[in-house]
Amino acid sequence: MAFKCKVQTLQVVDTEYHADSVEWCPVEGWHNILACGTYQFKETESEAGQDSEAPVRLGRLYLYSFEDQIFTPLTEIQRTETGAILDLKWCPVPISGHPVLSMADANGAVKLFRMTGSKKTCRLQPLCSVDLGDDCLPLSLDWSTGREPCSQPLQLVSSDSKGRVSLLSMDESSSSLHVLDQWEGHAFEAWIAAFDRWNTHVVYSGGDDAKLHGWDTRSSSRIPLFTSERHLLGVCSIQSHPLRENMLATGSYDEHVLLWDTRKMQQPLADTNVHGGVWRLKWHPSQAHWLLAACVDNGFVILNCRSGLEENQDECTILSSYGLHNSLAYGADWSRFLPSSSLEMSATVPAVQADQGASGGDMKVQNLKMVYESPTATFYVVLEEEDHPPASPSPAEGLADLQGSSGDGKAPDAKAKGDVEAAKAERETSLLATCSFFDNVLHVWKWEVSQSSPLD
Repeated sequence: MAFKCKVQTLQVVDTEYHADSVEWCPVEGWHNILACGTYQFKETESEAGQDSEAPVRLGRLYLYSFEDQIFTPLTEIQRTETGAILDLKWCPVPISGHPVLSMADANGAVKLFRMTGSKKTCRLQPLCSVDLGDDCLPLSLDWSTGREPCSQPLQLVSSDSKGRVSLLSMDESSSSLHVLDQWEGHAFEAWIAAFDRWNTHVVYSGGDDAKLHGWDTRSSSRIPLFTSERHLLGVCSIQSHPLRENMLATGSYDEHVLLWDTRKMQQPLADTNVHGGVWRLKWHPSQAHWLLAACVDNGFVILNCRSGLEENQDECTILSSYGLHNSLAYGADWSRFLPSSSLEMSATVPAVQADQGASGGDMKVQNLKMVYESPTATFYVVLEEEDHPPASPSPAEGLADLQGSSGDGKAPDAKAKGDVEAAKAERETSLLATCSFFDNVLHVWKWEVSQSSPLD
């Protein structure tokens, strides 16, 4: 099966501070809203003869609005000075009629912000917060909304620099947040904690001890449901699949993304080397097989996980790479916003033809490098299911296909028109945001994929 992927960079934003977290709002009616968090470590100067003061971790929370326009579609609508931000997570459902954003900051607090106003004039207002303890950095956040109607009260889970996992509860009536439970989960930093979306009594956690744990939040014993040491280095990202029950993705500093069936945690379904430490993973909100990975020192990649989830293959395919960032790749998210045709993709770079080799017919290309042109990056990935694929069309034939011509100079017939319409129907376009650390950059980009048979 052949996939053609195209990327278009829509906007590059200077965040001034180091950018490490981006989240598109998932609440219906607010999909064009993007939040970005930053983290700046600042040494403080001391006067002569005095002890040095402790360094300060500064942060800034940005709120942006995305509009369908060719130039500068992303507009900043608010910035808030705060402690350094380590994670952001929108609640997938409105709370008291408003979108709510959770934030983990370097002062040891988990804070909630309520969004008010209209799409173009919205503001984030502080709602409530809870302190997780002294000398503690909360490192990740996740909401308990799951797949079923939300249980009350809503809960959050957080992991922290002391290796703990904290279960938090929000009281919607009093707009308050408190710690329900807190336990030692890992010997070193607990980089990540996340709910199982299909059973929110289950929480997963990963730490710098290279362990992946499962926990039942109803149990008072705090003995893990399971412990996996399949990753060789710190476990930094965990994502329960929003569309497939019993499916879990994990990522690690060991540069591997693992797919799991949560009923059989002894051995992963698939193991893919993405050649960079995996800081964040995000499943596509509507396409079951696409997984976005922030790979720290290797940019961002999009995986096609169909082979790992359904075809019993032990590795996923890297469909696309986005390497325009020049620093550590940290924040990444898919938007549910559907960009219109006003942001039309450029297709000026010709398709890459794979070297057929000595046999003249053995063509297998797993991950072709991007061919850049400013501001558009276009690249193609070809996956062949057949051992002996048909010969590639000549350039003239390819041009005729692109123009919808029958190849004999005559006007396209009904079949050709039908083929063109079918190709359009098989095309999927997504909007993404990614950010990188030391270069202080937020990128908003568009990804388009088409294939020769109906989409997964």
